[in-house]
Amino acid sequence: MLEERLIQIAGVMDAAEAEMLQQCGVRYLGFPLRLDVHRADISEEEAAAIIKSLVPPTCAVLITYLDHANEIADFCRTLGVRIVQLHGSISRDELERLRDCDLTVIKSLVIGRQPDESHERTLADLAPFVDAFIIDTFDPATGASGATGKTHDWHVSRRLVELSERPIILAGGLTPENVQRAILQVRPAGVDSHTGVEDWTGRKNQARVRKFLTQAYEAFDIVRPK
Repeated sequence: MLEERLIQIAGVMDAAEAEMLQQCGVRYLGFPLRLDVHRADISEEEAAAIIKSLVPPTCAVLITYLDHANEIADFCRTLGVRIVQLHGSISRDELERLRDCDLTVIKSLVIGRQPDESHERTLADLAPFVDAFIIDTFDPATGASGATGKTHDWHVSRRLVELSERPIILAGGLTPENVQRAILQVRPAGVDSHTGVEDWTGRKNQARVRKFLTQAYEAFDIVRPK
């Protein structure tokens, strides 16, 4: 079960970065692996070791483009994760099979890759087989469907939040500077940042992570009070 007011920081680089994120209070750490576009930040072996070391209530999330239920379930078992975020073009049948694997499934809706109205159909078609959706941004220059550092039209995201039977997590170019405005406008159940909390070295910056958390929770206190 995913918590309300979820905040995920994705793209963990190593054990030291994972420890820093935990110390900041990040509850969901995203590990992008087996990707179509980007190169993985760390090896699968290192990711598994970090995931094993996480202290509850911190959770690991596998972020992947895999699109076959058996392969996804096997990889989750290997890593030791119970939450998977799917960015590939997985079929409804495969999602239905994955439902039997006792995993929490988050499915991406990528703004800019398909017409906006297609996402409304996807919400209805896939809702029975997923626990949440994550809205991210397509980058036509690279073909990436996440970790683009780019925002999208938040009016589209707000519309999807209003229509969805499942919680929606907002991603795509979120930073400490814009996350509060994004939450107030879109009213998602959670937010995700990857490149938006990194510094010029490409690593997560502790001050930016803490500011992101503060700004996000202040906005959640308004739109989703405890």
